[in-house]
Amino acid sequence: MSTVLVTGASRGIGAACALGFAKAGYDVAVNYCHSKDSAIALTEEIKALGVRAFAVCADVSDSAQVKAMFEAVRAELGAVEVLVNNAGISHAGLLTDMTDDEWKRLMDTDLSGTFYCCREGLRDMLRAHSGVIVNIASMWGEVGASCEAAYSAAKAGVIGLTKALAKEVGLSGVRVNAVSPGVIMTDMMAQYSDDDIAALKDETPLNTLGTPEDIAQAAVFLASDKARFITGQVLSVNGGFVI
Repeated sequence: MSTVLVTGASRGIGAACALGFAKAGYDVAVNYCHSKDSAIALTEEIKALGVRAFAVCADVSDSAQVKAMFEAVRAELGAVEVLVNNAGISHAGLLTDMTDDEWKRLMDTDLSGTFYCCREGLRDMLRAHSGVIVNIASMWGEVGASCEAAYSAAKAGVIGLTKALAKEVGLSGVRVNAVSPGVIMTDMMAQYSDDDIAALKDETPLNTLGTPEDIAQAAVFLASDKARFITGQVLSVNGGFVI
C-alpha cells in the first residue's frame, strides 16, 4: 500500500482528503497542529476502513517540526509516497491594517509550510524515482481577492512553486500539481454572514458552493495513475466562479 501524508488534516478539506485517500486504499498520516482529539478520532475512522492511520502533530511553519513529522511517519507507515499540502490559514481585512506578525504568520504557514513539506517529502520521492505532491491552493491565488491580499499572495506563491517544482523534479519521476478550491463550506467560512454566503452562491455559475469532498476527489485523482501524464497543473474546483 502507498502512504499519503495530509497536512492540516484534522478537519475541513484536510479531513476529507484523508478519508478520500483511505477509501482509495492508502495508509494515511494525519497531520494536525492544535486539534488533537479530532485528528485521533479521524484516524480511528480511517482504520475502520481497513488501512493504517497515524496522527502526527506538527506546525508546518516550523521546519524542524516538519522534519520530525516526516521522520515519525517514516517510522510508523514508511516513506511518504503522496504528499497533500493542505495546512493553511486565512486573513480577511485591509492590507494597510495588517500587522507584520499577521503577515508573517500567514506566509509562514501557507507558503513556507508548503515549501518545508515539499523539501522534506522529496528526499524519499527522488530516491525512489516516484511520488506525487498535491498542493491545495485557492482561486484567489489565481485572480486575487480584495481584502484578502496577503492570502492571495501566499496562494499565488503556492501555484508558482507547484509549476516550477514540476519542471524541476519531473525527470526524477515525481509529479507536482495543485488543486485550487473555490468557495468551499468549511470552518473558514465562519467569518461570512448568511447574506455573504448567499451572494457567493449567486456568483457561482453552478449556483452552489463546494464541499470538502469535492476537493478531496480532485486530490485523489491527481495522485492516481489516471493522472500519470499530468504535472505542473492547477485543477480549479470552483463551480465556475473563476473561469
